[in-house]
Amino acid sequence: MNDRLTAYRIFTRIARLGSFSAAGRELNMPQPTVSRIVKALESELGVALLLRTTRAVTLTDAGRDFLLRIEAILDSLDDAEHAVRGTGELRGVLRVGLSSTIAVREIVPILPGFMAEHAKLKVELITDDQRQALVIEGIDVAIRFGKLDDSTAVAKHLADLPRGIVASPEYLAQYGVPESPSDIANHRIIAMQSSSPTVWNFNKNGTTTGLRLERHLLVTTNEVALASACCGLGIACMTLAAARREISAGKLVVVLPGWTMGHVPLHAVFPAGRAAKPAARVFVNYLADEILADITRE
Repeated sequence: MNDRLTAYRIFTRIARLGSFSAAGRELNMPQPTVSRIVKALESELGVALLLRTTRAVTLTDAGRDFLLRIEAILDSLDDAEHAVRGTGELRGVLRVGLSSTIAVREIVPILPGFMAEHAKLKVELITDDQRQALVIEGIDVAIRFGKLDDSTAVAKHLADLPRGIVASPEYLAQYGVPESPSDIANHRIIAMQSSSPTVWNFNKNGTTTGLRLERHLLVTTNEVALASACCGLGIACMTLAAARREISAGKLVVVLPGWTMGHVPLHAVFPAGRAAKPAARVFVNYLADEILADITRE
């Protein structure tokens, strides 16, 4: 049984890392041993699980289906061992799905403390500015901005992040400081919306003013929007938490601070169909304790 479980664990790590040698290094096993064990597993199952080329290792259709099933079983075993130990010690691998912005700005800075507390736990940050398919990609928990899609996934609401518009002092010195939302129409707009036109809604004293704006620069990530605004390319709309370091450093200024632009919800999302990993629950609690107050500070 132990040999079978070892083979399953080796296969899942090869599948997720896309490499026999990387899996061997992680598991402290020679690459030939890793390869031999997986070949034996495939022979026993009577089906190829992995396609091997000189450039990459990919899953066959049978391998993809097997991976999804076997990962759920291994997760259950890990959870059972965690409960029996009763020490709070986390082991195995925690896969976190998130955008590059929150990874760089929020998660990586707090990881040293989390990983020091859980030295036997390996963490994988799966960064993608498009939302991941949690079950298919083997994500244990995703940290997501914005409205959630209708889903059977379990979500924990973490915060509501105020939105606003920002620009560099140099840009405002050249183009002028807007005094009302209508003034924004005369400015250069950095947009992160793929749809046209770009619409920004401003609220004050219960009154909403909506503007349909011509975008001058379209970007697809928050990091690029921040860099563009800092370089004086225009006015950008985003959560003020995302821009707080640049605002604090004087690289960006909040435009129309007397107006609000609503909030963006922040959630931790767990994959549907199975109980959340203990490591995922502990990580989310750590995230809330360590950085939530900082994220939500305007």
